Amino acid sequence: MKTKATKDHATTGLVPKLRFPEFRNEDAWQVKPLNKLLFEPKKRNRDLELGPADVLSVSGEHGCVNQIEFMGRSYAGASVKDYHVVEHGDVVYTKSPLKKNPFGIIKANKGKRGIVSTLYAVYRPFPDCSATYLDHFFSGDYNLNAYLQPLVKKGAKNDMKVNNTDVLKGNVCAPKLPEQQKIADCLDSLDELIAAQGRKVEALKAHKNGLIQQLFPREGETKPRLRFPEFQDAGEWEENTLGQLVAFQSGGTPSKANSAFWDGSIPWVSAKDMKQLFLDDAEDHISAAAVDDGARLVPSGSLLMLVRGMTLLKDVPICVVRREMSFNQDVKALRPIEGIAPLFLALLLTSAKDRLLEMVTVAGHGTGKLDTDELKAMLLLKPKPEEQQRIADFLASVDTLITAATQALDSLKTHKQGLMQQLFPSPDKQA
Repeated sequence: MKTKATKDHATTGLVPKLRFPEFRNEDAWQVKPLNKLLFEPKKRNRDLELGPADVLSVSGEHGCVNQIEFMGRSYAGASVKDYHVVEHGDVVYTKSPLKKNPFGIIKANKGKRGIVSTLYAVYRPFPDCSATYLDHFFSGDYNLNAYLQPLVKKGAKNDMKVNNTDVLKGNVCAPKLPEQQKIADCLDSLDELIAAQGRKVEALKAHKNGLIQQLFPREGETKPRLRFPEFQDAGEWEENTLGQLVAFQSGGTPSKANSAFWDGSIPWVSAKDMKQLFLDDAEDHISAAAVDDGARLVPSGSLLMLVRGMTLLKDVPICVVRREMSFNQDVKALRPIEGIAPLFLALLLTSAKDRLLEMVTVAGHGTGKLDTDELKAMLLLKPKPEEQQRIADFLASVDTLITAATQALDSLKTHKQGLMQQLFPSPDKQA
């Protein structure tokens, strides 16, 4: 049943804040049920024309993708004869809940035809509908969740489900086909720029990782394979334990019950902050009172290493702090001795990530753990301070390029988000 608000919108229509010049004198957009734009073709793969190599999955970031091409293998069941056939231009809905998209994902198939399991729903656009327009419309989290939430039904186990047929019963706001296509083309072009910038970021990261492997000795070797000209004859690197190169320091958590310990000016680092090489700040902050009560501080130039947490099952985050900071009990601070360049040491440890991961043990509930004594005994090779600094400065310049490219990528994503908010009428007016 249409609500009064829906009837009013259908009569008066809606206009986005930003409209392409050629459509500024066109009719207002109309709110209409999605089943006026899409229908269910309900075609199954009964004749087995398509096989496991044609199975598609839906990704929030990448859209409809071939499983083998994108994930390296097919996850098809024993038989694919009941799978839905997906043509180019169809719209696919997956109920698989994610934190970002709790009610599922809706994407257009912009690639070749394929098949999807019965866990998916497949819809086909009517002639006056652009599937790509709907793809972009639903890629805004506010649009997707606002649209699907009223259609959700609670299952027997109190889980949230959306019936495939009911998905089409909600209301969406859409202009006529030419304007739909113009919006889709514009956002597709922006997506191509974002994808190209993303590839640039990944290429720079791969380049840096390749340099790290060349600028630091491999296991069993005492000299790097790539060396700056001025150090070609500097000889072998010296072997030390990590415990000989740094002083270890433990962290802790000030009492959460004492509000005077929190929301101060001192960054307090936990695993969620350790996503980049350099740390200038943290999400949480503690006060001077917490420090007076015993919270530990480390100076700028110290290294922080995650030593406990689920993250350790796949990575060992290592950061260099660029201001005085505190940190929690899942993190160890490594304070380099005189003659050890902090950034060089962080990069040296990064080059030894495989060895560090081998040292991770699994505690209760699948939590990873690095033993401090084993870390202290870890053997590492280092050159003279001058060569350490040369390597650190060079790789820092590469990291600067990565940071700039990443910021450009983030700016493009932010620009797209802002553009979408202008190109589509405000969702609170689509009731």
